[in-house]
Parts: sequence; structure tokens; C-alpha cells
Amino acid sequence: MDIQQLLTFLQQLQENNNKSWMNMHKAAYQQARHTLITATDSLIKGLGEFDPDIAQLTPQHCIFRINRDIRFSKDKTPYKTNMGTYLAKGGRHGGYAGYYLHIEPARSFIGGGLYQPESAVLQRIRQEIDYNADTLYHILAAPLFKKLFGELRGEKLQRPPQGYQTDHPQIELFKFKSLTVMHHVKDSTLVRANFLNYTLEVFQAMLPLNQFFNAAIDD
Repeated sequence: MDIQQLLTFLQQLQENNNKSWMNMHKAAYQQARHTLITATDSLIKGLGEFDPDIAQLTPQHCIFRINRDIRFSKDKTPYKTNMGTYLAKGGRHGGYAGYYLHIEPARSFIGGGLYQPESAVLQRIRQEIDYNADTLYHILAAPLFKKLFGELRGEKLQRPPQGYQTDHPQIELFKFKSLTVMHHVKDSTLVRANFLNYTLEVFQAMLPLNQFFNAAIDD
């Protein structure tokens, strides 16, 4: 597994984001993609030991395509300049909270939670927070969680969602449209031999948060 080659490929792609260049460097892309597949397979095996919902996944369930959807975008560059994998119950399109590894030169991170969930899912999450806020606050206040992630992040509504008053004690949590966490990773950390073990340690720190969200989704 050659993370350095993957980073080098993505850096070159940033400078040459066009189909002709990609066609000429297809072998380098395939090598980078193979690295991501190998890493994802290892993460599935490791995650499956403490989150059984992940154990049955395959890398194909988790890896994102490098091609961009440019139909409605002003930016017509055809390729993403990052590679990512999302491990969650049902795969990357399953709608559950999960674990995300984003690889991009100088902008890599280990993240997770719920990104832009459907409105029905978001309503269940808000209801769970309303009923069990103390559980969520306990998760967010854990020393390791705060050290790795700081706090919840994500786009928020300007005003309270329908059905909730401005003076509700958890109103700022209810405003979230995405509920995610992020741990930035330097390129020098990515290329270390123990990086996947480190990633699993970070993933394990977000396990209680994902379990809180997913229990609400399945309720």
C-alpha cells in the first residue's frame, strides 16, 4: 500500500484536471485506487471488530468515484482531487452515521457522523436529542472525543426547525442540518506505517456518537 504515490497522483491531478491527462496516467490512477481499496478493506476488518454493522461491507460499498457530477456545477473540471471512503451500515448510500477517511494533499482528515441526512432521518435525530440530550452531551464531553474532534460541526439552520421553540435548551443542536466530526491529518502522518491503526483508533472514539445516531434512525 503506497499512500505517498496516492498523494503524489492527487497533487498532479490538481495541476492537470482534464480527461487527456487522466487517460495518459491511467496506470497511476489505478495504482492509487488500488491503495484506497486495500486501505478500505483493512479498515472494514478492523472496524468490524468493534462495530458489527461494518463487518459485512466490501470496499466497493464504501469508495467514492473520482469523477465529478458537473451537470449543475459552474466548475467543469471532470475529476475530484481527493479520494475518500465512507464505512457505514448499508454502505456509502445507506443513510446511516458512519466513518469517513478523506485523502487530499494538505487537506486530509478522518471524520464521521451524519452528513446531509434526509429530512425524515434528521427529524428522528432531533427527537432522540430531545429525549436523551444528557447521553449526547456525555458523548461530546468525553476527553478523548474533545481532544480528537473538538465539537460537532456542520451546516445549521438560521432559525429553529419547525416544531421547536427558540428557548429550547437543545435548540442549537436542533439547528444542525449535518452532524459531523473531523480530525485533520497531516500528509506526514498519512504515510506512516501505522496510519491505518491510528485511523481505527480515531474511528473508535466516534463509535458512541454513531451508535447514538443510528439507534435513533432504527427506532
